[in-house]
Amino acid sequence: MPTVGEGTSGVQEWALALVGSPWVFAALYAFATVDGFFPPIPSETVVIALASLWASRGSPPLLPVILVAALGAFTGDQIAYTIGTRVKVRSLRIFARPRAQQALDWAERSLATRGASFIIAARYIPVGRVAVNMTAGALRYRRRRFVGITALAAVTWATYSSLIGIASGVVLKNHPMIGLVVGVVGGLVIGALVDWVLSAWARRPGGSRSRSGAAG
Repeated sequence: MPTVGEGTSGVQEWALALVGSPWVFAALYAFATVDGFFPPIPSETVVIALASLWASRGSPPLLPVILVAALGAFTGDQIAYTIGTRVKVRSLRIFARPRAQQALDWAERSLATRGASFIIAARYIPVGRVAVNMTAGALRYRRRRFVGITALAAVTWATYSSLIGIASGVVLKNHPMIGLVVGVVGGLVIGALVDWVLSAWARRPGGSRSRSGAAG
């Protein structure tokens, strides 16, 4: 099995090989989509790599990278939700381990109490977003609300990942692994902050109605 460093190097080589070709966006969309329901696909790494290349070489163009990554993430989230409505999530192989089952328990409890903020925060955690989105489908979380929340989450995630890539390309040009670590840690931090801010907003007068309706 390749190490994290080897995996990151492979993604960098893949990105370099496709830069200048329109296929780079098709591949980016595929990575971001599959990552929505199959966590081993490293979509953050792909976005960071492409944004880093834009910062250091001027291509591929940054705006399409952000838009395609966001669209792919949104698509993957909808697929995960649909899977949750049609299969027994706890029986899936990716959730076979005890820790994965605990993650599902955590997702169920949090969806019932924090809803929107929890879904947005989970987008920054690779396995967490799959567990949360599939659980949302299993619990029949209101679909229209889920679509709106995941659209916002996808855009913020793609933008944030691109910013990490730009920082990596400009400041950490010769240290891509440091940029990747910063991205993962930063994703956890921003997810917690988003969760806290939206939960605080939900506790304001008039906000409790939105919160109580989160579980659909």
